[in-house]
Amino acid sequence: MALSRNPSVVTVPMEDRNHPVKWYRSTFYNMTILGLCNLAAPGIWGAMNSLGAGGAASPQLINAANALTFCLMVLSSYFASGIVHYIGIKGALIVGTIGYAPYAAGLYTNNRYGVEWFVLLGAALCGISAGLFWAVEAAIAIAYPEPWNKGRALGWWLTFRLIGQITGGAINLGLNADRDQAGKVTYMVYLIFIAIQATGPFVALLLTKPSKVERRDGKPVNLDLVDHPWKEIKLTTKNFFRPKFLLVILWIGQVVFAEAVFFTYLALWFSVRARALGSFLAGVVGIIAGNVGGVWLDRAEFSLKLRARSTFWILAITSGAWWLWVTVLATRFRETKPTYDWSSPGFGAAFAVYVLLNVSFQINYLFLYFIITHIAKGEPEVIRFAALLRGTESAWQAVSYGLTSVTIFAEVGAIYINFGIWALSIFPAWLVIRHFGSDKSQPDIQEDGSDYNNQGKDVIDPKSIEA
Repeated sequence: MALSRNPSVVTVPMEDRNHPVKWYRSTFYNMTILGLCNLAAPGIWGAMNSLGAGGAASPQLINAANALTFCLMVLSSYFASGIVHYIGIKGALIVGTIGYAPYAAGLYTNNRYGVEWFVLLGAALCGISAGLFWAVEAAIAIAYPEPWNKGRALGWWLTFRLIGQITGGAINLGLNADRDQAGKVTYMVYLIFIAIQATGPFVALLLTKPSKVERRDGKPVNLDLVDHPWKEIKLTTKNFFRPKFLLVILWIGQVVFAEAVFFTYLALWFSVRARALGSFLAGVVGIIAGNVGGVWLDRAEFSLKLRARSTFWILAITSGAWWLWVTVLATRFRETKPTYDWSSPGFGAAFAVYVLLNVSFQINYLFLYFIITHIAKGEPEVIRFAALLRGTESAWQAVSYGLTSVTIFAEVGAIYINFGIWALSIFPAWLVIRHFGSDKSQPDIQEDGSDYNNQGKDVIDPKSIEA
């Protein structure tokens, strides 16, 4: 340990970034496996719903089913830390992927045979497993990567979700390229989706357990929960009521409430092939935006304060612009009842805002994990906060999909509400974000292992070392 010029302090050397690792236990390998699970499960789910109403002709039934899914996800994600205590992170990821294929099967039977009850059953099974999947997936994504690599790792992981959307959009575009009118997509696409989602549990088997992960900094990943499950649930509840989490609940809401809103917007006002194009194109630009955002959040040559504040205000301002844009359009569309195809006059203005809302969603979603990373204290707490983040997301989405199953909210009401949540969320979220990089009581770790508040130097009393 090197002595500084000041004899009263000792400076900690730069953290090792070249610790030898086996490729099949590396963080990059595991984030790839996690990404493939994301592609197979929620990625394909997103591909179906990015068509608007799961590709159905009318959004009411599908939005009601999605509301049921997210209601059950609130419960299953809340109990996630207790379940992980018994079956571990890897086991929870495997179980969490199982319920997605029945959801796709429900959409298939509804699309081809008009069956409605299976849509609701599939949605319920998806909700029970998906809450567990979302919670442990988020915990893995936050805890596995090295400190200097978190933004890129999150961007890489979320890329796979959008690859699922791109894949689905490309398939749909190929099968529905001649369908320039409103309606539902061809049922053949759901057979492909079911097959992909059924691979999810097998891909999850390839994940490395936290205790065996090898990181470039040589530090172990500890996501083991040693407390009793009931105690874990109480700790999770306690974390929910921490001021720093309560203050970002509205910010979480304005991000995830939007998903049902812009998917429904696409379903109501665009032709089948335009919806397929929207699914494909939104995924492409979302991947680019998400990975650029991840690289920026990792740029340690810029202070954490600058990165956090600049990202926050860029997202706040641009999101407000998109909501104003779509509010004007939807208010007009409710009177004119258009069906836009890519050959229609005015298609560009109506379609572009859908793409921009998707881009905003992707970067905002990445930023949510950045926020949670800096709120959590210690790796076991990551599971609790990841569960809370996903449970809160699910609650907002249950409300959003529930409201958009009612015609007036599908057409304009939910857009107005989302615009309002955005406006109300900015100030409380800012009260949390403004402390990132400047809160002396909670130093934030930069890529060399030191903290920003001490400008790259951990100051240690020599007496504490001797002790």
